[in-house]
Amino acid sequence: ASRVVRTGIAGIKEKAGEETDSEPQAPPLGGQNAQWKNAVGFWILGLCNNFSYVVMLSAAHDILKQEQTSGNQSHVEPGPTPMPHNSSSRFDCNSISTAAVLLADILPTLVIKLLAPLGLHLLPYSPRVLVSGVCSAGSFILVAFSHSVGLSLCGVVLASISSGLGEVTFLSLTAFYPSAVISWWSSGTGGAGLLGSLSYLGLTQAGLSPQHTLLSMLGVPILLLASYFLLLTSPEPQDPGVEDEAETAARQPLIGTETPESRPGPSLYLSLQERWTVFKGLLRYIIPLVLVYFAEYFINQGLFELLYFRNTSLSHAQQYRWYQMLYQAGVFVSRSSLRCCRIRLTWVLALLQCLNLAFLLADVCLSFLPSIYLIFIIILYEGFLGGAAYVNTFHNIALETSDKHREFAMEAACISDTLGISVSGILALPLHDFLCHLH
Repeated sequence: ASRVVRTGIAGIKEKAGEETDSEPQAPPLGGQNAQWKNAVGFWILGLCNNFSYVVMLSAAHDILKQEQTSGNQSHVEPGPTPMPHNSSSRFDCNSISTAAVLLADILPTLVIKLLAPLGLHLLPYSPRVLVSGVCSAGSFILVAFSHSVGLSLCGVVLASISSGLGEVTFLSLTAFYPSAVISWWSSGTGGAGLLGSLSYLGLTQAGLSPQHTLLSMLGVPILLLASYFLLLTSPEPQDPGVEDEAETAARQPLIGTETPESRPGPSLYLSLQERWTVFKGLLRYIIPLVLVYFAEYFINQGLFELLYFRNTSLSHAQQYRWYQMLYQAGVFVSRSSLRCCRIRLTWVLALLQCLNLAFLLADVCLSFLPSIYLIFIIILYEGFLGGAAYVNTFHNIALETSDKHREFAMEAACISDTLGISVSGILALPLHDFLCHLH
């Protein structure tokens, strides 16, 4: 297993077949330096991996606004020009729901995650990371220079491929490092949500066009590649003595038993029966996470555009960007909270998120909330729940899965959020059309 991962990371630093067992043991300071490099490396990887995905969702309203103006101009930039209000609807609807951007941003990821446990592990890590970085850069360039919704959605698809492939790759890679890196990865993905949405909001609010805003973000894919190839250290066999006592006591493998010889191994050595047994054990975490992400993305891409307040100084596009930024701020805080708060019963988070969905859907239909600031608070809370569900789900899986099956378990559990998001996008499209025509 160690040789497989060295092919992905240390292969560019060491010659093939080089022995490391004969080297003297690193001093404690060196070991601590390696731990910090890996922690920071996984945080940056989480940040860069989800950055393009978040930015595309933040830009969804601007991307679809091209549909409104393309018939009137031969050259249209997805800029912040205010869209004329739709007088037939109090929602000021786009002709296409922002759920269309969500589907373009998530369906390729769904396909990748469905196929990942079946054969993606046969590919070395390094080529996967390179493809992810190239697709991320391509998404920014394509959407920035696009003058049609169709071409922009192709760019969003590239962002989805980058994010999905990267998430499967890096979560699998955590199986070869101490379990603490999961918390750092999760915090980095939360940081991507906050920094991605905040940077898009801030730069466009400052007067920069969406085109130049997207082009300014091309350094993010470069940072991803640099972090993977230059910052992460070669994974070494883990010393059980360095693990937290609480984590050691909490380890209750879903199948099999821990042995001194058991270490993370490539998923290709697992039989179909083993994979199915592990997957069944994961369902108690997968199902709640599917429900959490279904509810929150039904809110984000189905209701955000319809939660429109005309009695504020913010334009419709600005309101949408603020919703996205506040949601991501909540996600970042909760995804970084694992050291302070650990939750076993993730189904409680699913229930609370579904109540959020019901409440905001009722407001869209009845319009009883008097102020946009109440919506801001609810959206922040929504982000808290979503981030907490994500980080605690993968942390619990890491603790309760034997070393032999952990790489496969991480790949399989990746499908949870993506499946929930995909279903929410599919259902949000007809809801958008129904409510816009109704009013």
